[in-house]
Amino acid sequence: MKKKIELLAPAGDMERLKMALAYGADAVYLAGTTFGMRAFAGNFAREELYEAVRLAKAKGVNVHVTINTMPRNDEIGDLPAWLETLDDAGVTAVIVADLGAFRLAQKYAPHVQKHISTQASISNYETANAWYELGASRVILARECSLEEIREIRAKTPKELEIEAFVHGAMCVSYSGRCLLSNYMTNDSRRDSSRGACAQPCRYHYALMEEKRPGEYFPIEEDEKGSYILSSRDMCMIDHVKELMDAGLDSLKIEGRAKSAYYAALVTGAYRHAIDAAAAGEPLDPVWRAEVDKVSHRHYSTGFYYGNPGQYYKSSRYIREWQINGIVQSCDPEGNAVVSLRNKFKAGDTLELVGPDLRPVAFTAPMMSAMDGAALEEPKTPQMLFRMKLPVPAPALSILRHETAGQNL
Repeated sequence: MKKKIELLAPAGDMERLKMALAYGADAVYLAGTTFGMRAFAGNFAREELYEAVRLAKAKGVNVHVTINTMPRNDEIGDLPAWLETLDDAGVTAVIVADLGAFRLAQKYAPHVQKHISTQASISNYETANAWYELGASRVILARECSLEEIREIRAKTPKELEIEAFVHGAMCVSYSGRCLLSNYMTNDSRRDSSRGACAQPCRYHYALMEEKRPGEYFPIEEDEKGSYILSSRDMCMIDHVKELMDAGLDSLKIEGRAKSAYYAALVTGAYRHAIDAAAAGEPLDPVWRAEVDKVSHRHYSTGFYYGNPGQYYKSSRYIREWQINGIVQSCDPEGNAVVSLRNKFKAGDTLELVGPDLRPVAFTAPMMSAMDGAALEEPKTPQMLFRMKLPVPAPALSILRHETAGQNL
């Protein structure tokens, strides 16, 4: 029997973890407060890590922890204690890129699988085999690999070696994210891309300056918005999940530990339905395909799977056409719900309700009530709880949202 492919979702903090769990992830990846490539995500302190593992394991979901920076001498001494914590907490795997960190993980986290990060730029079967011989149980391929290259890597590596690849989210202008632009452009060693603190200079709007005319900037323009000469599209492979499965991948990874809980929920849910449909030999219901267009994203491409996607020169702005209004905390069979506010709305506004396995439902917001029973036309305080009648019963962590067409940022 063919092994079920894994859906691996990002969990930048506890809220995003809970969303990924609710919306169908088979595994989540997260980081502690050190050694992770997303220093500006919320991340997990030691006690939160134990809670995250407990919540995930209760749902049968694996937890992968990133240790994918390139530690320096003054940092590496702290790594053994953190690895011992991960081993004790019961995490499933550590994701490493540095050979020294890999060796320490073997010594100090013996019960934890070792996965090799995309930062290691694995793009051929010899490198994958070398990591396997050293003791790795999984390799996460460079984003620059084509589908044909993945098929060959799968064919020429041991079946026991798992292969993971990114299928959705941000792409980087540098090879597998190994970039020196950030600390160079910011003149700040603390903004090192390879140490988790990228300032995303590939999204900057650049101009040209001639050597003998300092201070005179000549625009590089394709239109009135200028040109973004380093700006990449986002990857989206939701229409090609069957091909990814047939290529022999063991895990499909969604990028986005620094993105919102709304993103974690909607994209995880969409790919959950895509994987299940592909496994059943069925087409993906268009209603779930549409969900990846309802999160903040740049213009989509299929990455390098079918050839070079090229850069997107017109803008580095995100497409943001939907805004989250509230998150359902609880709901009874009649649709009477307690909701936590995220962005203001009022009775009479057109909203959409979507949730774990709940198809989007459009409705007009009714009058609401405060928790003390007082009538409420417009909840205004972020995170406040209020009562609301929903058009259908909804599971906890379902989302209320509204369309904000044209507000691309």
